[in-house]
Amino acid sequence: MRLIADQVSGARGGSELFCGISFALQDGEGLVITGPNGAGKSTLLRILAGLLLPTAGSVSFENDDGSQTEDAFHFLSSLNAMKDQLTASENLTFWQQFLGAASRTPLQALEAVNLPHVANLPFGYLSTGQKRRVAIARLLCVHRPIWLVDEPTSGLDKASERLFADLASAHLKAGGILVAATHLPLGIDGLRNLVIGEALV
Repeated sequence: MRLIADQVSGARGGSELFCGISFALQDGEGLVITGPNGAGKSTLLRILAGLLLPTAGSVSFENDDGSQTEDAFHFLSSLNAMKDQLTASENLTFWQQFLGAASRTPLQALEAVNLPHVANLPFGYLSTGQKRRVAIARLLCVHRPIWLVDEPTSGLDKASERLFADLASAHLKAGGILVAATHLPLGIDGLRNLVIGEALV
């Protein structure tokens, strides 16, 4: 699997935020997008996810044989995309049924983020950190080779930040791809870095 951004430009509210961003990621590679608030980190991630159109350039997801696909990724926004009235398990079950091709049960995914005890609690009752960990568990319920994550560790304590780093590292080791927009260090070795407005290194 490959994720390719070719001369991508993006704008918000009619004002250009960045232009000419290009990179290619393949199995086992990750990229961290950093920059000051308002620089366009989330905008770029949403363009990669197909939620926003670039003002120029293109994004593509290619299989190993060169064919393109549209269901290659998970998108975890700064919001959790969960219903407060549903339990943690019911939320994960919904996403699993919506996305298809289950890889872990909701309980197994909650166990992976050390939250099996909240399975039957309404999502709205959970703490900020617990809500974020349930949202991270969604990445584990259905396999997608590419994770696009926006501020994935927001609201997490140090132990939970380490937990996310371990899960993301395992995803990369298994041949997955990670793109994270963040202003916080993720503690994941070997990631490339893209600072909005600067060259990719």
